[in-house]
Amino acid sequence: MPWYAVHTRSRHEDLVYLGLTQKTYHAFLPKLEVWSKRKDRRKKILIPMFPGYLFVELFSLENAIKLDVLKTFGVVRILGKPRGAEPIAIPDAKIDAIQRIVHSRVEVQQFQYPKVGEPAMIIDGPFKGVEGLVLKTDYDKELFVIGIELLQRSVAIKLEGFQISRL
Repeated sequence: MPWYAVHTRSRHEDLVYLGLTQKTYHAFLPKLEVWSKRKDRRKKILIPMFPGYLFVELFSLENAIKLDVLKTFGVVRILGKPRGAEPIAIPDAKIDAIQRIVHSRVEVQQFQYPKVGEPAMIIDGPFKGVEGLVLKTDYDKELFVIGIELLQRSVAIKLEGFQISRL
């Protein structure tokens, strides 16, 4: 049976997964175990591998089945060609590869840090809320140098990864 990608509302992946499984559909929500970085502690949490998406296995694409999936709370659409066209099936090999990654428990890191030249905001520390331009990065050490223009003078500040976010 073919798999299809389902686009969900923001942070509704678990609710959609629960709703689809209650309707007896075979759904797959790949999650990764990552370290959550807080100011005072670190702990492991599970996050979706593809935020805003999950996969559902459908035996046919009859209108009644598509409508039943789309009526599930939190579902936005089934991914496919431009609006109104049929959804596109995801090859089984790709689903198998994703399942192997999830079951292998290998530490996978997803980076959404700003790149050099991109605007960024400081979200922690004494300069919290200040915006600047990323001048230099060291992703291995999670260090960033951000340039801030204060009183028509540039100041560079060295920050750790949890202290900065992309604008």
